[in-house]
Amino acid sequence: MQVNDPLPHSRAGWTEGLSANGRVNYVQQGKGMPVILTHGMAASLHDWDDLLPELSGSGFAGYALDLLGHGDSHKPAHYNEYTADSVFAHFEAWVSGLQLDEPMVLIGHSLGAGLSLRYASRYPDRVRALVLSNPFYEFRQLPLLLRTTLIRRLLHTRLLENTPYHLFRFFVDLTSFSFHVRQRKAHILPEPIRHRTAVDYRRSSSGIYNIPRTLPNLTADLSRILQPTLLLWGARDTTLARASFPQLAKSLPNVAGTHILPICGHVPHQCHPAIFNPYVMSFLRAL
Repeated sequence: MQVNDPLPHSRAGWTEGLSANGRVNYVQQGKGMPVILTHGMAASLHDWDDLLPELSGSGFAGYALDLLGHGDSHKPAHYNEYTADSVFAHFEAWVSGLQLDEPMVLIGHSLGAGLSLRYASRYPDRVRALVLSNPFYEFRQLPLLLRTTLIRRLLHTRLLENTPYHLFRFFVDLTSFSFHVRQRKAHILPEPIRHRTAVDYRRSSSGIYNIPRTLPNLTADLSRILQPTLLLWGARDTTLARASFPQLAKSLPNVAGTHILPICGHVPHQCHPAIFNPYVMSFLRAL
């Protein structure tokens, strides 16, 4: 089923790159200090539609990509090609292909934040700073039921490819609905974001759900990540264990700040960009 996207975007700056690990779809805007924006599971580069214009308008060169199996990037045919290592290799090859001539800032959400931590630990000289939003950096952060489901390789995820848009949309609407009586808005996420999220779920390869079980535990590497780090998360996250975020803050040697967005869940950068983005821009300017 083809879903028409009613959220048009200028194609200026959109690029398809080729690497040894397959096609990479990405967008680049602005000039200045390079900033790499990396989305989470079942999302796309559109996660950063609110932040990217602010970066490009403030003297930064923003780069946002679709990860392996997501958006318009390469989608391998076989399930065994969907691992944390293959996603990282795809990301790593793309970054190398940019041939940046100065250290970059890595901004990542969830899985993208985990990739950013892994990249910074492996290539410390290439990374100037990190911004991490609801970071997914070890398998145990997931709820027990989800871990039990994902611990083995999923063989029947192709059923998801036949799931119609309206069922994805129902799930997104249900999980973003606020049951807090005092809050005026019925949904935490705005309508365009809920549509975008459902479209991205629909476009993602079903094989991506095999990635979490192969995620390496990064806790042993955290003490070696010395770059200034900004850490943000939503207080109502039900996807990852909320206690893991302050624990990460204690484990990283150079945390420049932590901010909790009280009414947001797993995607604070989309829930309240008017609050999220100023924290990020203030941190970047201070560099």
